[in-house]
Amino acid sequence: MKKKILVTGGAGFLGSHLCERLLNEGHDVVCLDNYFTGQKQNVVHLLKNPYFEIIRHDVTTPFFIEVDEIFNLACPASPIHYQYNPIKTMKTSVMGAINMLGLAKRIKAKVLQASTSEVYGDPKIHPQTEAYWGNVNPIGERACYDEGKRAAETLFVNYHKQNNVRIKIIRIFNTYGPRMHPNDGRVVSNFIVQALKGNDISIYGDGNQTRSFCYVDDLIDGMIRMMNSRDSFTGPVNIGNPGEFTIRELAEKVIQLTNSSSKIIYQPLPSDDPMQRKPDITLAQKELGWEPKVQLEEGLIKTIEFFKSVI
Repeated sequence: MKKKILVTGGAGFLGSHLCERLLNEGHDVVCLDNYFTGQKQNVVHLLKNPYFEIIRHDVTTPFFIEVDEIFNLACPASPIHYQYNPIKTMKTSVMGAINMLGLAKRIKAKVLQASTSEVYGDPKIHPQTEAYWGNVNPIGERACYDEGKRAAETLFVNYHKQNNVRIKIIRIFNTYGPRMHPNDGRVVSNFIVQALKGNDISIYGDGNQTRSFCYVDDLIDGMIRMMNSRDSFTGPVNIGNPGEFTIRELAEKVIQLTNSSSKIIYQPLPSDDPMQRKPDITLAQKELGWEPKVQLEEGLIKTIEFFKSVI
C-alpha cells in the first residue's frame, strides 16, 4: 500500500538512505531538512523521482502536512556538530519532538523517534538492554545531545499514554556507511579520511574502549521493520550491531583495507566518553525478526569506496 511519509532530517546521512529505501518501496516521501548537517548532495539523485519532494524547514518551528507516517530523524548526531550549538541541539530534540508529536496527534499519523545509544551514557552494565536506565552526566559536554534525546523519549511515551499517539522508539548504536559527513568527527569517518590522506590516525585514550558498528543498510532495515511492527509494540528497541571491537582494532582494520602508510598516534580522551558500547538486540530479534547482516570488513570496504570518491 502506497503511503505518504515525512522524514525529518531527510538530507542527512541516515535520512537520505531512509528516503531512498522508502521510495524504492513505492511510497510518497517528503524530506524535511534545515541543512545544518544534512546536505543536498545526499538526496539530489532522488529529485528526479516524482514521488519525492524536499522542503527546507527547521523542526524547532511547527510544520503542517498530511501524511500517514513520520520518521523523526532531525538532530545533529556527531559530537563536533551537536556541541557547536548545544542549546540549538537541545531545542532540536525537545521542540522537534513536541512539534512532530503534535502533528502526528492532529493528523493521526504514526511517528517514529530516532533515539540513540547515548541515552545509556557511560554504561555500568554490558551489553546494554532496553531496561537499563543509563548513566548520563546532565551537565557534561555531551549532555545537550544525551539529555535532549532522553527528554524526547519521555515526550513520545507521554503523548502515547495521554493522547493515544501511535509511537515507535528506536535506540540507534554507532552506524557507518556511504554519505557520512567527512568532517563529522565520528570514529569511522575520521579513521578512513586520515588513512586515505596518509595522515596519522588519532586514537583518543589508549584505544581499548569498545564500540559496535552497524552498517547503514542494516540500520535502515531495522528502522522500517520497527515502523511496520504491531501498534502495541512501541519500544524503545536497540538497533545496532552486537559485534564489539576496540577502537585500536578498528584503526588497524582501516589501515589494512586502505593500504595506508598512516601511523597510529594517541591523544587524551574527551570527557564523558563511554568506555564500552554494545547493544543487546534480543528484543529486536524477537519483535522485529531483525539482526544485522553486514560484517564490519564488508561494510568498511563500501564506506572506503565512497570516501575515495569525495576526498
